[in-house]
Amino acid sequence: MLPQLLLCRNLARSVLRTWSRGASNSETTQDDVIVDFDDPEHLPLPEYPKRPNEPLNKRKQRLLYQSRKRGMLENDLLLSTFADKYLKDFNEAQTEVYDDLINGVSNDWDIYYWATGVKPTPQQYNTEIMKLLKEHVRNAEKVTRFRQPELTYYL
Repeated sequence: MLPQLLLCRNLARSVLRTWSRGASNSETTQDDVIVDFDDPEHLPLPEYPKRPNEPLNKRKQRLLYQSRKRGMLENDLLLSTFADKYLKDFNEAQTEVYDDLINGVSNDWDIYYWATGVKPTPQQYNTEIMKLLKEHVRNAEKVTRFRQPELTYYL
């Protein structure tokens, strides 16, 4: 099995190298360079840009949308219902913590596992907002969450 995986990896590298060289006749740009990391645990990840001057109502609108469009249905349902229930009442500091949580974590499965208690929450994200999210996930009221709530706008 291992020789087949190595063969596939080497084939993919050679195809990508050939493609990046022959993709255009223009000069090679930074986007054309293929970088291969042997240690996927230490991949450099881009940081989410901070928006210090963003008005609070605009930030809440952005977070409401981002809570709905996560890329995985589980978090779409959990975070959209959470944002619908709590985001409108968050102050500026709480809103910033929520922003850091949903945009600072590079893997949505981490948020899901932390919120559901499958994995322990790292100290950096173990905040009052995460505790509120965990309470929301426990769903003591037994609310059915098959659909995302209707969009609301904070003016």
